[in-house]
Amino acid sequence: MNEQIGQHEQDRQGRQDLADAVDREMAACLLPDAVVRALSSWWETNAAAYADGTPGAHTVRYAPGRWAQITPWPKSLAPTSASGDAAVSRAEVAAAVADALQREAFREALVATYVWGKGKRGTPGGSGPAALREILAFAGLDATLAAAVPALREHGAPEAYAALKGQVPGLGPAFFTKFLYFTGLAVPPAHGPRPLILDRVLARRLRQIAAAVGRERGHDPDGSIAAWVWSDSNWTLHRYRIYLSFMHAAAEQLAKDTDWPSGAAPDLLECALFTTRWESPG
Repeated sequence: MNEQIGQHEQDRQGRQDLADAVDREMAACLLPDAVVRALSSWWETNAAAYADGTPGAHTVRYAPGRWAQITPWPKSLAPTSASGDAAVSRAEVAAAVADALQREAFREALVATYVWGKGKRGTPGGSGPAALREILAFAGLDATLAAAVPALREHGAPEAYAALKGQVPGLGPAFFTKFLYFTGLAVPPAHGPRPLILDRVLARRLRQIAAAVGRERGHDPDGSIAAWVWSDSNWTLHRYRIYLSFMHAAAEQLAKDTDWPSGAAPDLLECALFTTRWESPG
C-alpha cells in the first residue's frame, strides 16, 4: 500500500513538473499567432463599441421576472415585476456594485454580479435563481463577503480569491471571481493586478492555448496536462495567480504588436477571449 501511495505521489509530482513547464512556456510565448489574429479581428469589429479601451459597454440580457424571489434586489436592475427581457452593461453593474459597497450591502453587490453573469441562462427552475437562493441562505455569507473586500483592497486579488474559495456552498470561482472583478473596479487593490473573471469559457480558451504550446514544445503531446490545470471549474489559487499574470502580459503583447488599444486594461482581453474562437494548428 505504501509503495502504491509513493508511486501515486511520484506520478502527481511528475505531472506537476510538466504543468510548471507548460506554464513557463506560456509565459514566454504568450498568445500564439492564431489567437493574435483572432483577437485583432475582434478588435476591428468592436473598436467603436469599446473605444474607451474598457469592456464597460459589454451588455448582457436577462429576464427580471425569473429572479422574483431574490432579495435584496439592486435598484439599478430592472424590477422583477417587469415582463420580458432587460439589459445591463458591465459599466452599470460596476456602478451598482460601487454603490452597494459604499453601504456595505455585500449581498446586493453579489446579486448584481450574479444576475449579470447568468444572463438569460437564469431560468425559473434552473441553476440561476435556485442556486442564488441557496447561496443567499448561507449563514456565513455576509461575513465571508465582508472579509474578501478588505483582503482585496489591502493585500491583492490572490488573497481575496483565497478568502472566498470553498467558503460559501454553491459559490464557486466562476461566479465569485465576477464579484471580485466588479469589486476591484470600485476598490482597487493596493498591491498587484486587479482581479479578473475566470469561468469555464475562459478556462477553455487558456486550455486551448496551453495545449498548443505544450504540444509544440513537447511537454504535453496529448493535451492532458492542459486539460488538468485548465479544468472547467474549481481552479486553485496557484492557477488564478498564473491566469492573472498571463492575462496582463498578453494584454501588453497585443498593444505592442497589433492595433489593440495602448493602455487597455486586461479585462478588455478577458471580454474578447470570452467571445472569440480560433482554430489551433495541429
